[in-house]
Amino acid sequence: MKYWKYYLVALLVIAIDQLSKWAVHTYMQPGMPGEVPVFGDWFKLHYTLNPGMAFGFELPPPYGKVVLTVFRIVAVTGISYYIYRLWKERAPQGLLICIALILGGAIGNLIDSIFYGIIYDNAPFGVPTPWLHGQVIDMLFVDFPDGFFPISWPLVGGKVIPDFPIFNIADSSIFIGVALILLNQTRFYGHQYQEAKPVAAEDPEAAQARHDAEATAAS
Repeated sequence: MKYWKYYLVALLVIAIDQLSKWAVHTYMQPGMPGEVPVFGDWFKLHYTLNPGMAFGFELPPPYGKVVLTVFRIVAVTGISYYIYRLWKERAPQGLLICIALILGGAIGNLIDSIFYGIIYDNAPFGVPTPWLHGQVIDMLFVDFPDGFFPISWPLVGGKVIPDFPIFNIADSSIFIGVALILLNQTRFYGHQYQEAKPVAAEDPEAAQARHDAEATAAS
């Protein structure tokens, strides 16, 4: 599989993410009035704007969003190069696909931050410029029932069950990519140790014999 095909995976994620955000912005009302149940009451489409990071996290104003956008640009550049380097090192295809999912998700939310303040005019009030201050469109809502954790549960017993952050396709792609890498660390990164093992385990006498043979051939 050529390395550029992994970038196509990222482009597919970006396309699905941006199309879903356009559809939500165009056809849904923000907030509870526009909620669309998908699977009963526990999974819904809920149009909301997120001025910060993935899953609703936010950096403090006034420069938090600019710092976040610059960080995302640096991260996207690094991840793009990392895919090419892994391909050159013959890394497992599954690992490359996971990195491509992360790249696509990162670029998807980066587009929102840079351009949505202009395209959808959704920059927060009072920002110095709509550029770099666009708000990310979120719509996937897992609605846990209100209540408290059982007292018998360690650490969280008796505490209020928190609302799950509303997220989008880009967030989901990043989460899936990271989760699959964590679950498959041995399989994805084991090739590095397999390649290094024969060299480390080579007998010193055999190594010297090989060196002498190479020197004789060179002369």
